Amino acid sequence: MKQCIDTCQECHRTCLDHFANVCLEKGGEHVEQTHAKLMLDCIQICATCADFMIRGSELHGLVCRACSEVCRTCADSCEKVGMSDCAAQCRKCAESCAAMAA
Repeated sequence: MKQCIDTCQECHRTCLDHFANVCLEKGGEHVEQTHAKLMLDCIQICATCADFMIRGSELHGLVCRACSEVCRTCADSCEKVGMSDCAAQCRKCAESCAAMAA
């Protein structure tokens, strides 16, 4: 669980950094509504997922399952706009959360 918490927190940091310092600066497809909302969803679900696990919620599996799906979708979107390092972190988080949800 500790590894998944760390991965979620790193994904949160990575997506927040990319949203604030890449997407908002570059504009264009980086701030297109669907992509921007997906980035914000990923930022929030990763923080929420880590919170559920840190406090030992019995419902963490449900949140991990949702986090995995959001991160996978965000990774695809990030890949499309050329943010491969952000996409890689989202994919890592998606895999870790999928394992916790099982």
